[in-house]
Amino acid sequence: MKIAISSEGPSLESKVGHRLGTSAYLIIVNLETMAFETLKNPSTSSGRGMQAVAFAIGQKVDAVLTGYCSPAAESYLTAYNIEVITGKEGTVSHVLDQYKPTKYSLPNSSLARPGKTLRQNVSEALLKTAGQFGKMLPILISIVLLMGLFKAFISRELLLSIFSGNKILDTIWGACFGSILPGNPINSYIIGGEMLKNGVNLFAVTAFMMTWVSVGIIQLPAEMVALGRRFSILRNTMSLLLSIGIAIATVLVFNLIGG
Repeated sequence: MKIAISSEGPSLESKVGHRLGTSAYLIIVNLETMAFETLKNPSTSSGRGMQAVAFAIGQKVDAVLTGYCSPAAESYLTAYNIEVITGKEGTVSHVLDQYKPTKYSLPNSSLARPGKTLRQNVSEALLKTAGQFGKMLPILISIVLLMGLFKAFISRELLLSIFSGNKILDTIWGACFGSILPGNPINSYIIGGEMLKNGVNLFAVTAFMMTWVSVGIIQLPAEMVALGRRFSILRNTMSLLLSIGIAIATVLVFNLIGG
């Protein structure tokens, strides 16, 4: 297991960086061997905090420990199954010692105690269920807010002025709008449903939903840092073009089979 800790200096006795994007260093620690590597934070030279996020993703860490991490940066990290723990202060070694017993040593020690009681199993199951519900709660709230915002600010007249009924052109417009900002697939269902209710054709809605989860223009700079400029541009371009083609093919097949 590897973790990244934001740091103001290159050693384990350095202070933990107050903010992930502006800390001078990232210290990568392998909890199995306790070997660590000190890397300069690319964000400090470029002035773009998201480069630290892409850098951490590129290091294939399992967790990031820091003083503060912006909501946007945290969402990108968690999308890659990287745990984000904020509010850390003191030295890197102190934070590391706090993290090891809670996140690394306990699973091993729990394995040494087989034969849990039914009450313990039920308690653990309830805690896991509560934790999963807690993770889903922000998504559920965002869905409700998204539906309200869509109805309040996006009128039927506005949508019909953009989506004129031309299947090819509407498909391209839908793909372009979905490509701006990637989001949770559940949110695309809500937006797509509202678009259909307001008279937008299925070609545009299908293209919108596909690019919503596969293309992200806003996060392109971070993706280029993690995966390379050429690959990132090619991936997003191909995803956009393929989404348009697949959207058209999907709706045509759907209509053909009598949907």
